[in-house]
Amino acid sequence: MALITYLTRIEFDEGAISRLPEILAGLGVTRPLVVTDRGLVASGLVERVLALFAARPAVFSETPANPTEAAVDAAFRQYGADGCDGIVGLGGGSSIDLAKAVRLLTGHEGPLAQYTAVEGGAARIHSRICPLVAVPTTSGTGSEVGRAAVIITAEGRKLGIVSPHMLPTVALCDPELTYGLPPFLTAATGMDAISHCLETFMAPSVNPPADAIAIDGLKRGMGAIREAVRDGSNRQARWDMMMCALEGAMAFQKGLGAVHALTHPLGALRELNLHHGTLNAVLMPAVLRFNREAIGAKWEVLSGILGGEPDRVICDLSRSIGLPPGLTAMGVTEPMMERVSGEALKDHCHGTNPRVPTREEYRELLRQSA
Repeated sequence: MALITYLTRIEFDEGAISRLPEILAGLGVTRPLVVTDRGLVASGLVERVLALFAARPAVFSETPANPTEAAVDAAFRQYGADGCDGIVGLGGGSSIDLAKAVRLLTGHEGPLAQYTAVEGGAARIHSRICPLVAVPTTSGTGSEVGRAAVIITAEGRKLGIVSPHMLPTVALCDPELTYGLPPFLTAATGMDAISHCLETFMAPSVNPPADAIAIDGLKRGMGAIREAVRDGSNRQARWDMMMCALEGAMAFQKGLGAVHALTHPLGALRELNLHHGTLNAVLMPAVLRFNREAIGAKWEVLSGILGGEPDRVICDLSRSIGLPPGLTAMGVTEPMMERVSGEALKDHCHGTNPRVPTREEYRELLRQSA
């Protein structure tokens, strides 16, 4: 059986951000809370967005690099204190995921752990929540069209809250918002988007439209990422990278796999605060090799698109755009790998890898990526 569902309202265009007040008004939102981070405030981008409104929205700018339940609770308190009736998630995947979790609390009691996928939380999530407009400022996670929010819960686990009700009401995608992204973040977020296209294409569930979307995203991302890193003002490269991110996440309906089963617990290591996209780039070659025997003809499809053996091409690409050579360079130790390999078995992406790893196989994937 093929279960195919697409998706939410998407507005994609250069300059689309100018429509944000109109879109919110159409959703009946009169007092939005803008969820963002300090970096975007310092860049001046948040002020540029706020200037679009006749009445200044409320702003929560304390989103951590890896969003936490404590930050969600703080933002939700501000939502209530400022009398808000809708949310704008403005930023990368962290801000948008945090915005999704705040939105969840507008119709559900905490704590968040009860809504996570590993706790069977999807059945507890309903649609009686406020509108959310997601505005990405990076081309990476695709959270603007994703049905999950990944949050470090109060217990310290980085877990996915997954439900169709978690999809933003509107995804407002404006490539111009990414022009100021520095080269390293362009590279790291871009490899995040490419990893989504690769993992969703390899996922074993039957969804030919998702496969086609993932392949289109992969072609765009591979064709644009080097130029986007080299020249962040290149309009076509930025457009293609934002579309790659969007399409990689549109294909999430198939599920992800072992890369994300590992990067989620790695991202929960509080002593390191590792960047998700960078982790994906480092782990992808080993996972590609691990999956080769299970994906059959898809390996040849990927080889044709990438122009060589997929694992080697992705490894060479990551290094050519300035990403770390391995986990050791990022501070990951052998004891950390031991902990992470156990946590990966509990992740919601574990079961949708085309070849489901054991704990020892996860340890070996981490060692190969060291």
